Amino acid sequence: MRNIIFISLLAGVGLFWKTQTDLVLPPNTLSITNSIVNKVQILDRKAIPLTVTYQNTWNLQDYIPLHEIPTILQQVVILAEDKRFFEHHGPDWQARGFATLQNIQALRVVRGASTITEQVVRMLNPRPRTFWSRWLEGFEAGRLEAKFSKAEILEFYLNQVPYASQRRGVVQAARYYFDRDLETLNLKEMLALATLIRAPGRLDLRKNIKNIEVPIKRLASRLLKLNFITQIDYKNILTTPIQLHDSNILVQATHFVNYINRTQPVSTLQTAGRLVSTLDTDIQLATQKILDQRVQDLTSVNHGAVLIVDHQNNEVLAWVNAGNLSIKKSGSQIDAITTPRQPGSTLKPFLYALALEQGWTAATLINDSPLSEAVGTGMHNYQNYSRSYYGILPLREALGNSLNIPAIRTIQFVGVEAFLQRLHKLGMTSLTAGAEHYGDGLALGNGAVTLLELVQAYTVLANNGIFRPIKILRDSPTSDPQTIFSSQISSIITDILSDPNARRLEFGNGLRLPVQTAIKTGTSSDYRDAWTIGFNYKYTVGVWLGNLDQQPMSQISGASGASLILRAVFAELNRYADTQALYMDPNLIKVNICRNTGQRVTDDCHSRIEWFIPGTEPKFNQLVPATIAKPLRLKQPTYNLQIAMDPRVPDEYEAFTLILSEIELEADLIEWIIDDEVIATTEIQVRKFLWPVSKGKHIAQARILSYDSDDILITPQVPFYVK
Repeated sequence: MRNIIFISLLAGVGLFWKTQTDLVLPPNTLSITNSIVNKVQILDRKAIPLTVTYQNTWNLQDYIPLHEIPTILQQVVILAEDKRFFEHHGPDWQARGFATLQNIQALRVVRGASTITEQVVRMLNPRPRTFWSRWLEGFEAGRLEAKFSKAEILEFYLNQVPYASQRRGVVQAARYYFDRDLETLNLKEMLALATLIRAPGRLDLRKNIKNIEVPIKRLASRLLKLNFITQIDYKNILTTPIQLHDSNILVQATHFVNYINRTQPVSTLQTAGRLVSTLDTDIQLATQKILDQRVQDLTSVNHGAVLIVDHQNNEVLAWVNAGNLSIKKSGSQIDAITTPRQPGSTLKPFLYALALEQGWTAATLINDSPLSEAVGTGMHNYQNYSRSYYGILPLREALGNSLNIPAIRTIQFVGVEAFLQRLHKLGMTSLTAGAEHYGDGLALGNGAVTLLELVQAYTVLANNGIFRPIKILRDSPTSDPQTIFSSQISSIITDILSDPNARRLEFGNGLRLPVQTAIKTGTSSDYRDAWTIGFNYKYTVGVWLGNLDQQPMSQISGASGASLILRAVFAELNRYADTQALYMDPNLIKVNICRNTGQRVTDDCHSRIEWFIPGTEPKFNQLVPATIAKPLRLKQPTYNLQIAMDPRVPDEYEAFTLILSEIELEADLIEWIIDDEVIATTEIQVRKFLWPVSKGKHIAQARILSYDSDDILITPQVPFYVK
């Protein structure tokens, strides 16, 4: 007998020791905000989901406090799962004993008797379902209740209880089955959520909606007996059918979400269950509709993109790609907003801003006449979009009409390297080649930039020359602002871009908007890209049209294609807004000048108002600089030019024109030099000479002589090739 008692005591001590060893201490908190995130959920600025994910261990996205869960739903769940929840202290030994008796009588498991607290323990510390694990869960439940209140435990439970299809918590279950929030559920739907907890897989409404009717009726009967519901409620529960609804994301913003996932630090994505973005669902949907309709109407256009930024705080409001609404889907997996494309004339405002910085004014006169310049190892004849030439005209009209030849003359003035460096400061990191690669063609957009980079650059003009990085998350830190252009220069460029009269030569009245808006169009070679970028007092909008497979469009330009989208987008943005005029720096000086001379107004000229930075305004009887100062050089041949002899023409009849640059010289003669030998001498008025070509590598120069002076000017040596 003593041996039996000793063995029993030893077994009890061993059982107690093993129990204490296997027990897991309760967590310090029931908060899951710092949990590792497998996939973050992205919300719009109003907390509307842009993505839905159920890949995380915990419900991180749809967690709500207990007071926001309807009281009747709380009561129904407690009655269904643990009616003595507020009476026990973790395990319900009374219910457990009763369940054990029932299971023995039935010779099978018919009742589990796990309390809500024990189920929470099971979520926190998953174990295989054995008698021993049930024993441990009882003790751990007691420890959990000693550390946390009933309300904290119930809140955790209702937010994390597992349902079918990886859903957790009553919020996710309500949206999965009924596509509604908890406060909109009817009584039967609440009973369904409570009933599903017991067997979420077997009773899954998506598999068979009829299987749950009997358990719901049984639960409703218990509620009626306890006077939780009325007889009318009970009758409605039995007669009202359950209607399932698929939950759908309100707005498709896949490319925007992907951009967030690509650009945010891994630490942010692994710790933040939700990220609140800057996107505005209403603006996104309206813009998507406008863009898709326009792309559908243009038979030669398959793709397009629109980016909208509130430049007052530099937050992205819409990030739209054509094709998201099941039209012309080919290539829609590519984000056109972050895909580099040739920007056409959209870079010109920044070029002219740089020229203003170097001393030009909006009244500076530029020669718009036929121009041939070197491109690579060949020559290129520059032309305006309309193939028209307007002669001498002011910078305002050269930019307003987006004329190509004045832009080439301007980049020759400011320098390609200086322009490229300024574009980099504006955020155009896609321009990765050197200045020698782009050459003067950079003024016309021969590089490739993204719509995102272009809109970022235009926000600088909209923000009075200040660069602030575009934000995609509401709570992202604000970077220190950088001054790219002065407020005065930005105001002048903005005024030109918003001046309908400045663009009348090429565009007529086609780009006039009701609210003052700065607008710039662009079209790349062979109509592969059509752009329109614009900004008003609050919004900067960029539009691109084209084909992502690089196929040309059919005569679709920025002015004829993209600008119509821009107009429609601004109409939506301004619909209910108290609009304002664009900012004009108060320190600028307004002067009445003659359009054709840049002088202050006289009685015999066509006058107009022009804005000047203090100190640059024309004095009385003083001309605004009319020509671009150029160094003495050979205009032709150009550096490393390659010339091919024509086999159809006898060699003795073939000649190549040597051309001296157009600068004012007080001299008399030009000596033309090939390979260090003077081959001809001409009068200074004759800036050209026909040289009989010969095959091989050559070096050309010109020497300038004067009868009255021993001073000699000579151009730099220019190597070239004849094949």
